[in-house]
Amino acid sequence: MQRRQRGISAGLLLLFYEISRVGFQNIPPVTLGTLALNIILFLNPLGPLSEVCISVNESFYRKNWWRLLLSPIHHADDWHLYFNMVSMLWKGIMLERKLGSAWLAYIIAVFSVLIGVVYMALEYALAELLGDPTYKMICAVGFSGVLFALKVLNNHYNPGRFSSVLGMQISNKYACWVELVAIHLVSPGTSFAGHLAGILVGLMYTVGPLKRIMKACAGILFISILEYYDRPGYEYSTRRNYDVYTGGLTEEEQLERAVLNSLNERGRNHMAFYIFYYFYLSSCHKIHHCRLRILSYFIVHSVAILLHY
Repeated sequence: MQRRQRGISAGLLLLFYEISRVGFQNIPPVTLGTLALNIILFLNPLGPLSEVCISVNESFYRKNWWRLLLSPIHHADDWHLYFNMVSMLWKGIMLERKLGSAWLAYIIAVFSVLIGVVYMALEYALAELLGDPTYKMICAVGFSGVLFALKVLNNHYNPGRFSSVLGMQISNKYACWVELVAIHLVSPGTSFAGHLAGILVGLMYTVGPLKRIMKACAGILFISILEYYDRPGYEYSTRRNYDVYTGGLTEEEQLERAVLNSLNERGRNHMAFYIFYYFYLSSCHKIHHCRLRILSYFIVHSVAILLHY
């Protein structure tokens, strides 16, 4: 496994730009802290990826349990960080408004560890069922497993909505499963088991016993987060209308709107933007064409930022 390049890069610049568009003052504290922690550890990792990633061999057999804590908050490259943190930005705003800061922090901490455990169980099961020990050596990093779990929660608290997945309108009830398959088809190098582990943990919370266990543990430990839980409309500070930032759109629609707004703001004077805008709006008939379209956006957008300055 190669060590990633450090320093400010295109993905990181775009992430800072998206955060600045929302405004630091409009991001709840736990969401903002999660973004900050992941960015800081991307710029100053606690070790090479090979020493912080999670796998059956490294974490279970060799008893390196600290990898359960480190693997979710380290990322392979700047684009890995960008996609995960933009997703966390919108999910965090919605869920922290709904659940409260303290309970969301509790959820993220528990989910981060539990998803690692479920991930290892899945990889171990695959290795045993298929007779292929290489599954035990697959090492994963990144926050995407936690994001899949948070998406399950977000869909649970916002029933009846639809999400756009590769241009298709999918009911929130099935969106996570469709995204799980779609992401694996579009980018086979991603951790299918890690994403599946996130969905399973999210379901353990929404329809299983995990929420009750967490409440019981919080009560036993006299954690004050219980007073924040099950309070509809909890506001972490002064009351804000979050529709100003979300417009009632799903997170996928919000990201697409941010993309187009960013293009309009940064690229009015560059012919490349008009060429790309036509390419972006053109239809794609195959999954890998969609992938190329998205990649092209980020390349052109990064060049435009540099031209602007």
